[in-house]
Amino acid sequence: MKKIATVLMFTMVFFMINSCSKSDDEAIVDCFGDSILTELKHSADGTNSKIINYSIQYSGSNTVTSVKWTFGDGKTETVNTATGAVSHTYSASGTFEVKADVTLTKSGGSCTVSPKKNVTVN
Repeated sequence: MKKIATVLMFTMVFFMINSCSKSDDEAIVDCFGDSILTELKHSADGTNSKIINYSIQYSGSNTVTSVKWTFGDGKTETVNTATGAVSHTYSASGTFEVKADVTLTKSGGSCTVSPKKNVTVN
């Protein structure tokens, strides 16, 4: 029984060491921590309260390559800028759950963090 357990442990360690490169491990760790460094911002337009201006604030060390916005009214938009800035016009008043799928890259690795917030439109 001890020999079988030893062989299984050795095999498991061997596959774990060879399954991910060091850069893959670093990319996973970097992205895991970056979820708390990414914040969704919004403000109503001064001339029309149904127009909401959105952006993300990211304070990590990776690079923001794209932001896919889900506005909570069935519409989406993807932008390829570091701030992810976009304006959206709602057709009706209400409270909408807005989500930003922020794609971060570094050293060939990438991941997506998805902050959400409820936004009330008058």
